[in-house]
Amino acid sequence: MTFLNSLTNNSKEHKEPFKHWELNEPLSNEAISEIINADIPNVAEHNLTYDGTRAIDGGAPEFREGIASGGKAIKFRCFITKQNADQFPNLVKFIKELQSEKTYKKISELINKDLSNSFVRVEVICDRKGFWLKPHCDIKEKLLSCLLFVNKFNESESLGTDFYNSNLEKIKTVPYKHNYGYFFSSGPNTWHGMEKKEIVKERRCLQVNYVSFPTDWKVD
Repeated sequence: MTFLNSLTNNSKEHKEPFKHWELNEPLSNEAISEIINADIPNVAEHNLTYDGTRAIDGGAPEFREGIASGGKAIKFRCFITKQNADQFPNLVKFIKELQSEKTYKKISELINKDLSNSFVRVEVICDRKGFWLKPHCDIKEKLLSCLLFVNKFNESESLGTDFYNSNLEKIKTVPYKHNYGYFFSSGPNTWHGMEKKEIVKERRCLQVNYVSFPTDWKVD
């Protein structure tokens, strides 16, 4: 129960600019290997440029409304589904931990949201040179937003997520440290993004959400 252990024994709550938690060592070495080896196409090889969102291929607007398929944008990220589960046995093990009552009840207590009817959504992300993400608040269907960093290539810690106040002034950056990350419950003032910074090779992460719309992974 690597994630739950990190949540219970290796996390720290922060209140500014909004309530969030930072996590240390939430992933097993085996899960990290699968994240590193996941095949994510390079945007530059498809004559596309980052536009400050993750729907860089003109992904269907339904994606931002919470449709589980992810629209066209799915091809530049790798959602873990039952269809590709055999390629990611350790990430499926991680998902099962998130589905467990012990885990989601612990998170529910922290964020003060009922997750008992939610679904888990997990995706491998690989941001490359030119990536940036404009300040935004997540859709309301994301009950929990979590990003876990895998910094295999010793990229700058400044490549973590930037957090802003309601005036969109940057207050802090969660450091892009290996096997480190954060989570928060989305709300109207949970502004976050990533300003334009130099990515030498790649910024690889695991995005984790509890969501209100159906995915392959309903909680137990």
